[in-house]
Formats: sequence, structure tokens, C-alpha cells
Amino acid sequence: MSHTLDIAKINANATTQNGVLGAAVAETTPENSAEATPEATEAATKTTLPNLVGMPREALKTILSELGIADKAIKMRTAQIWHWLYIAGVTDYTEMRNVNKDLRQKLAENYSIERPEIVEEQISVDGTRKWLMRMPKLAGDAVGHEVECVYIPEQTRGTLCVSSQVGCTLSCTFCHTGTQRMVRNLTSQEIIAQIMVARDRIGNWPSMERVKDQNLPQTGRMISNIVYMGMGEPLYNYEHVKNAINIMADGDGIALSRRRITLSTSGVVNFIEKIGEETGCMLAISLHSVKDDVRDILVPINKKFNLETLLEACRNYPGVSNARRITFEYVMLKDINDSIDDAKQLVALLKGIPAKINLIPFNPWPGSEYECSDWEQIEKFAEVINRAGYASPIRTPRGRDIMAACGQLKSASKISKKVRAK
Repeated sequence: MSHTLDIAKINANATTQNGVLGAAVAETTPENSAEATPEATEAATKTTLPNLVGMPREALKTILSELGIADKAIKMRTAQIWHWLYIAGVTDYTEMRNVNKDLRQKLAENYSIERPEIVEEQISVDGTRKWLMRMPKLAGDAVGHEVECVYIPEQTRGTLCVSSQVGCTLSCTFCHTGTQRMVRNLTSQEIIAQIMVARDRIGNWPSMERVKDQNLPQTGRMISNIVYMGMGEPLYNYEHVKNAINIMADGDGIALSRRRITLSTSGVVNFIEKIGEETGCMLAISLHSVKDDVRDILVPINKKFNLETLLEACRNYPGVSNARRITFEYVMLKDINDSIDDAKQLVALLKGIPAKINLIPFNPWPGSEYECSDWEQIEKFAEVINRAGYASPIRTPRGRDIMAACGQLKSASKISKKVRAK
């Protein structure tokens, strides 16, 4: 049975389930409390300090220089702070024991290292965990915006699915996020924050014990893979996504192999080659149809970048080879894109591209007009692709009971009237 945790109760204790200091989440805020004071209301409207967690390494060096750190000491101080943020996972500058008190105070006065607020945590019967996070307000935000992030554990690996935008511009008709209007891009800090929160909640820091859950990895890295398959189109948030990938792969911090970081795009062709050159991440394409007229409806960006243009970009992706194949995601929609002829056309379409095809049973969401293909038809479809020499695993739906499966993510955040007017 899936369940939702009482986050207000958790945060009222000011510690995580493992006794490590976490970000406080109050049961009420000045906006919703009947007894809110003018001072509290004023504080709630202020923009929070910029967060140091998720800033590129070069930006951190610049900050240290501006705070008066001598040039010859900047590299050392950067390495120290980087270690405390990404190896130790601290959320309080006082824990940075080898950083002098004066620098810690200056940093605390100007930069935050706190986590986003956890609005809700849900745990599926299969062990999948979904967090609804409220980000601190940035300049121009009327409120703190919310995004969802999903952790998919297996016995030998753990995959974290992160969001890159609040909402989405693309309006893919089979995707729940597509029904939410685009609000804004997430910063690199807000993308990295999703990893930090996930590590907090599963006990993935040296000072913490692993969460006791038989569904979680029992050995090795608890977060071994990161996929940009949450809310938003990552290539429409290029700079922040690029910076976040490079922080994830930094060998002195999170230290994920670039081959374990996958960016999924609906087909923003003009940035595909560039992201490969500048990050070396793995590429996934949200394909879903072999016919332009059908894909125009399912993935409307196809009207701008059609199949021919998209697949040419895939052939030119830096480093693509049999060892670094491109993943093509194909949601199985009954009587829409699941015929045997569609499977044969898919094989022909991908000829010459080192690829694997992930067949994704459609995950329903409230108001969706599509149905999942029959399982027998999905297996027949996969057989055609397998016979042609392509790997075509059928993705096992994970987290359906908590609306955490592929295509089901969405938050309640909306663009404010003030921002829209601008």
C-alpha cells in the first residue's frame, strides 16, 4: 500500500528521520496563518538569499574573490567548501570546520546552503519515492514554485528523475506535465537541490544511516543514475541544465559518471549537438511516433523540428557509438502508434543510429484521452524491434499508485498575474 508522509510533522521536529539537521518546513506560513504578524508577512515577501549549492565552481571562486579571499587561497577554499557541500552534505556553515570563522560568517550573510521545502513525500508499494518540493522565491516570483522529483530504486542501482522547469512549454498531449503552463526555468541550484533532498531523505550522506527499506539498493551508490525526465524540456533551459550536469559529474563532489547522466529531450534540435559537446551526457529522445502527422499531435515541437531533422541531429551526436547508444523513448498508445507497421517503420527510421528503444506502457492521468496498448500488442511490437537487432526493453511502470510514473508528473504552480502582465 502506498502512503504519504506527514511532512509538516517531520519538519516540526527540525531533524530528518536519521537525526541530521534538515531544512525546516512549518505547518503554517505568514500567507496562510490567521495570526500572521505584519513583520512575518513582510519577511515572507522577501526574496531569499542566493543558494551556494548548485553554483558552478567558477562562480564560487568569483564569490570568494569578492569576499576578500586572496587569489592564492581561492583554489584551496573552493575545494574545502565543495567538499562540505557535496561530500558531507552540510546545511549549516558552522559545520565547515576547516573554513575559518570570518569566511563562514561572510558566506552565511550573503548565501544560503539550505534545502527546498518538502511539501509532500509519497512512497509507492514498489519503493518508488516522489517528493513535491517548494523552491525558495526568486526575484520576480510571487510565491515559491513547486516541482516534483522521483527516486526509482532497484537492488543494485538507484535512479533519480529530476525536473528542469516549473511546468513545460511543449504541451505534449500524452504527458501530464504538458497540461501545466510554463511558469519558469529552474536554476542550476534548484536542479542540484533535488539531488540533495533525495540524499537527505534516503540517508545517503556519510553522517547518516541508510534508510531501512528492502526496496532500496543494499550495496553501492544509492543514487547511481540521474535522468532529466521530470517536469520540463531541459534543452529550453540550456545553461542551467548544462551547469547542473557538470556539477553532478565533478569528480570532487557528486562524482557521477557522465555515462550515468541522461538528458531526455522532445527534440530541440539546435541544442542537441551542443549539449553533447559541453557535457558528454547520454542522450534520450522522446520519440513516440514514426509518422510526422501523428508526432505533430503527440509532440507538437515536431512541427518545428520534424523527424528527418531530429534523426540527423542524433546521427551527429558527439560520441555516439555502440558503447554510447542513444535511447529512443516510445510510449505505447492503443490504436495510435502501436501497430506492427509502426514497429517496422521504427526499425527503418533508426537505421544507422546506435540505439536502444525503451517501450513505455502509457501511464494514465486524470483527464487523459489515451489508453495504454494491450500487453500482448506491446510484446509483438517489441519482438519486431528485437528481431531487427535493437534492444527494446519494455519499461516496467514504477510509482503509478502515487502518480510518479513516466508522464504523470505535475505541480500546482502557476505563473503569477504580475509576471504574465510583464
